[in-house]
Amino acid sequence: MSVTRAIPRPQINAATGDSERKRDRRRWLALAVLCLGQLMMVLDSTIVNVALPSIQHDLSFSQGNLTWVMNGYLITFGGFLLLAGRLGDLVGRKKVFLTGLVMFTAASVLCGVASSQAMLIGARLLQGVGGAVASSVILAIIVTEFTSAADRARAMGVYAFVSAGGGSIGLLAGGALTQSLDWHWIFFVNVPIGVLALLLGSRLIEENEGIGLAGGVDVLGSILITVATMIGAFAIVKSSEFGLLSARTLGAAGTSLALLGAFLALENRLANPIMPLRILRLRMLMGSSLVRGLLITGMFSAFFLGSLYLERVLGYNAIDTGLAFMPLTISIGVMSAGVSARVAQRFGPLNLLAVGLLGIVAGLLLLTAQGLHPAYFPGLFFAFLLLGLGAGASFLPLLTIGMSDAPARDAGLASGIINVSVQLFGAIGLASLGTIATDHARALSASGHTLSQALTGGYHLAYLVAAVCVAVGIVAAFVVLRPPSASVGQLIEEEERRLAEGVGSAQPVAQAA
Repeated sequence: MSVTRAIPRPQINAATGDSERKRDRRRWLALAVLCLGQLMMVLDSTIVNVALPSIQHDLSFSQGNLTWVMNGYLITFGGFLLLAGRLGDLVGRKKVFLTGLVMFTAASVLCGVASSQAMLIGARLLQGVGGAVASSVILAIIVTEFTSAADRARAMGVYAFVSAGGGSIGLLAGGALTQSLDWHWIFFVNVPIGVLALLLGSRLIEENEGIGLAGGVDVLGSILITVATMIGAFAIVKSSEFGLLSARTLGAAGTSLALLGAFLALENRLANPIMPLRILRLRMLMGSSLVRGLLITGMFSAFFLGSLYLERVLGYNAIDTGLAFMPLTISIGVMSAGVSARVAQRFGPLNLLAVGLLGIVAGLLLLTAQGLHPAYFPGLFFAFLLLGLGAGASFLPLLTIGMSDAPARDAGLASGIINVSVQLFGAIGLASLGTIATDHARALSASGHTLSQALTGGYHLAYLVAAVCVAVGIVAAFVVLRPPSASVGQLIEEEERRLAEGVGSAQPVAQAA
């Protein structure tokens, strides 16, 4: 008894509190590292666009071959997301994230020193693989690191801001580097960022206990899903060149769907599949991916077609275009700095999501009202402001809803599915809306309109179609994202716990699914 009394309770509590503070500080520093890696990959999606004319001139690219500088990256990035996300669940997400950083950074060096078309395209293919491997597990690490609802919402808000705001930074950085130095530096700038993220990530990110490879590796399934998604990505990104209904596009899309069907049939028969089909029964994950895809269609049209409108019709240079999007970027940052989390906590994530999507619809409709020579203020300014406020209000609810019913053991795969939905719908949206804008502009030009009038009319029609897509997303959100009393993911985890303890049966899970 005397020994027990000799141990002061306040000292124990103080030691526990100090340990908890250190752990909390490490988590937020780890989040900064994850966002640094994400920023590097988001920047790459827009920074290269600005430098394409310089790359074409320096390496004597034809217009057709030049598209592979962008498309090669998109095809491998989209193709490896699901496989990389699942590998994070199996062998450890920290290992996968750091491996992706090494690949992306090394490929960036190869891009920077490229002296031929083949070398640059090959390096971009490798860069896409590295980007997919690293980004596929970021959301899963955030979900497992931040377990409380309030901290997770804040962390998701920071991630959403970096993901959404990096595009504008890429335009500014790409323009500045290309004009002041040369195009090689748009790739070299990744190197110090990648090295810093690698060094800090190896110290700050905690490794999860992977499911392991004891049950064997689904090699055939891994090959099928990777090839299927790569061919599907090829069909999408080349559809603008070949035509949406051309034999090449339909043939590639059909091949992708056939391989995907073979993959699903295989996964249904295996005891240890690379993608357990139970993940497809998670209504919140799959439903949020659909709504996110419709949102991304609208945002991509505003960002990329908006950039073309500013440059081709209004005569903005790359730096001016990046500055024009600052209301969008800043408003996303404000909403992500805790505003969205507090509003979602008070009014519910679904209601916040609906208001955010309405804001995006309003911003797109306002863009359709801009003519040939509009002043930046108020029309364009408020259009981009509404788009930023709407996106900032929508991204956080979608992320939290999407990961809410994913079991911890499948968090990496769920993270990969979310990233695939962004890439897939973004590519489809750009290809489709770009085709709509181009065809309508040609029709207007043939009927006697000037080039500027024809381009403006094409962009306006694309904005209108994008607004309709986002409006459909509002309806879909209320139909498929109503929170159930108990999610499938929670039931799966509970049933696995009960089975491990030797009680219960799998019947409740089957009934719920």
